[in-house]
Amino acid sequence: MRFSQIIQSLIDTDLYKLTQMAAVAQLFPRSKVKYQFINRGKTPFPEGFAAELREQVSAMANIRLTAEEKEFLKKRCWYLPPTFLDLLDGYRYNPSEVGIVQNNGDLIITIEGYWYRTILWEVPLMALISELYFKMTHPEGIEGSRRELEKKNLAKVQQFAKNLIKVADFGTRRRYSFENQLNVCKDFVSFHNSSSFFVGTSNPLIAMKLDIPVLGTHAHEWVSGIAAKKGYAHANKEMMDAWMSVYEGDLGTALTDTFGTDAFLRDFTTLYAKLFDSVRHDSGDPYKFVDKIVAHYKKLRIDPMSKTIIFSDGLTTDLCMKLAEYCKGKIMCSFGIGTHLTNDVGVKPLNIVIKLIMIDGEHVIKLSDDRGKSVGDQETVIYVKWMHGIKDEEPSLEPIET
Repeated sequence: MRFSQIIQSLIDTDLYKLTQMAAVAQLFPRSKVKYQFINRGKTPFPEGFAAELREQVSAMANIRLTAEEKEFLKKRCWYLPPTFLDLLDGYRYNPSEVGIVQNNGDLIITIEGYWYRTILWEVPLMALISELYFKMTHPEGIEGSRRELEKKNLAKVQQFAKNLIKVADFGTRRRYSFENQLNVCKDFVSFHNSSSFFVGTSNPLIAMKLDIPVLGTHAHEWVSGIAAKKGYAHANKEMMDAWMSVYEGDLGTALTDTFGTDAFLRDFTTLYAKLFDSVRHDSGDPYKFVDKIVAHYKKLRIDPMSKTIIFSDGLTTDLCMKLAEYCKGKIMCSFGIGTHLTNDVGVKPLNIVIKLIMIDGEHVIKLSDDRGKSVGDQETVIYVKWMHGIKDEEPSLEPIET
């Protein structure tokens, strides 16, 4: 192996992969799935990348949950069932579940197997692809010294602290490196009274190392996977019911845009609006989203100031400032910031995703509040858009091989 092992811990991931894994293991233990890598930015990968990636993936078979990690999850993630922690204790990555092929600069990756097992591949695999790409294309390393990057991080910190804007690190998947992500969080924590604005990280390993909160609930695959199994008409209701059956009110953040926010709000009745503390914005015009969510809470006679919007779509420091000002007096807000924190080192971050595309022989799709940005089987996408009254001026589908 040309490079030392990059992913070295089972909890070097996003918390929502663990919470979803626990829910899937409980509710869908026999479901089989397929994921696919999508290179949205069309970045060409260097010669030999697939071979290096396969070696790194093979090395992940040796990763075990440590006693320290299990104790951390037990204490800080009280909502995870003890049966799940025992399952995780015996979990081993199986490299045979991951197919990796390179065709010139194109990278073709699929993941197949039981949902409760394969669900853990997405985040560390994306982080691995990103870090390995920069190791191979920028062998000279980060532009600038650690001190210069610290100054850049602290400049962001000062803006958030000055304006009392609550932010979290959501940058595991497309980080420059684990070291850089850890350093960013260290810089934030080191600032005076950091807990008043830095609310934590989505990465359990970093949370454990720095003794800070770990945050996360569910991703699009939870909604889209359940929709493919139970139907698209009220998929958001089905996913909220399933989530509550496992977590009984904990982890109360609902992702709104899997099939468009309008479809979500039709299912987001008074019961769910009271049970879920917050909603997450991940696509579409954020200002229109604020207005729509505030109006919905008011229609349900719920004080919007008792609820929170978590923004997580392409955030920068300036955008966070503008959105915080727009939300002021209307609704509470916080910000989960990704590559702007963990890959702001002078290189262009990769624009990559790994999406669930099949479950138990059924196509899995994801729509969006961004016009024309849909993932999955074309016929299924068209059908679900018709069902929810969504019209695109120019339909655009990301390519999926099934």
